[in-house]
Amino acid sequence: MLLDTNIVSYFFRNDSRAQLYERQLMGRSRYISFATQAELFQWLFLRPFSEQNRERLLAHIRAHVVLPYDHELAWTWAEMTAYCKKKGIGLSDADADAWIAATALRHGLPLVTHNRRHFDHVPGLILISEG
Repeated sequence: MLLDTNIVSYFFRNDSRAQLYERQLMGRSRYISFATQAELFQWLFLRPFSEQNRERLLAHIRAHVVLPYDHELAWTWAEMTAYCKKKGIGLSDADADAWIAATALRHGLPLVTHNRRHFDHVPGLILISEG
């Protein structure tokens, strides 16, 4: 399953919303997009992290399989965002959400997110959401 950034953050911060997804994720591989990895790295520049919490965040990221950028992902992103633009669907092609959705589509993975409305309109995307 591909995890949206918000799901990864819930588990990192021990947010009570993480409990909503524990059952679905139990015993499954947890993948994240390179875009989620970048968003999480950005935290280190935007928020005051102690050295201990910095290392804890980096270890938390490493606990996931990061799906990297590749030619097929770029193609999927271009096709998906062009479709959305033609249909007037509000998915910003510069937004990390577009890369996350494209990553799920490219790898045939369901996307676990607490922000269903960000992704509802993406054709062919399988969503798992309790939000």
